[in-house]
Amino acid sequence: MSQAPTTKSLPQRGDPRKYAQQGVKLSGNLALDSLPRLKEAVVEGSGDVSAELSFGFSEEGKRVLNGHVQGSVSLICQRCLEPVEHVIDCRIHVGIVWNEDQAKALPRSMDPWIVGEGQADFYDIVEEELLLDLPQVVYHDEQCVPRERFVSESTEGVGAEESRPNPFQVLEQLKGTPKK
Repeated sequence: MSQAPTTKSLPQRGDPRKYAQQGVKLSGNLALDSLPRLKEAVVEGSGDVSAELSFGFSEEGKRVLNGHVQGSVSLICQRCLEPVEHVIDCRIHVGIVWNEDQAKALPRSMDPWIVGEGQADFYDIVEEELLLDLPQVVYHDEQCVPRERFVSESTEGVGAEESRPNPFQVLEQLKGTPKK
């Protein structure tokens, strides 16, 4: 008898310092409802994003979190203002630190994740990385707006720059050297 695969959710909280020490690997799903800032930035999502988080040490001996997040959300096309599907494929590579001084000591290739004492919220770091991974401008792959809409048929304003007075003309007259 075969069973349908179960989808487990990613634990929300844990101690990243201990997890790095133990080399813990976590995987699971996060509901978009549990990521309020991401949910606000998108039109709609497919419900879940899947995440794999791996805690450990870098070559320099720094505690790190490496991860991979995948999913799908809808964003607004900047041409037609209709939803466009965006595939999320985000890599996470951050250094786990306690304070700003330790963050400054990280290699330039590594962003800091300041966790403080006790347990940290894994959903926060995943959400932050997803927000940084979203494109600034989104378009459909195909032509969604006819080209004719981008061409102006009006010729008003053409040559208007020539008829406007030069604001520095008065200064030229005061200086006594007219511009040729």
